[in-house]
Amino acid sequence: MNTKEKKLYKMQAQVFKALAHPIRLAAVNFLKDGEQCVCDIIDYVESERSNVSRHLAVLKQVGVVSDRKEGLQVFYRLNMPCAISFFKCVSEIVQDQNEQRVSLLS
Repeated sequence: MNTKEKKLYKMQAQVFKALAHPIRLAAVNFLKDGEQCVCDIIDYVESERSNVSRHLAVLKQVGVVSDRKEGLQVFYRLNMPCAISFFKCVSEIVQDQNEQRVSLLS
């Protein structure tokens, strides 16, 4: 593996780390249909404003989301729409594992 590949893998790992939290996953999923006000994201993930803002900042830092301000409101949009198909793939794996566990217990 050359230096360029190592750097790419490190950057990819940073994106995976940023996504690796339930609140962040929920926020990304919520943004799949388009730009949303941070106030609506807060309601959707059912957490405190400061907590959600911190999670959104992590996602923004690695480029998964971006934001824009309109007066006092902040709107977020998904920069990584391919994440949604990845989430579907992960959900299928989780469901399959769950079905296998259930069948083993039967």
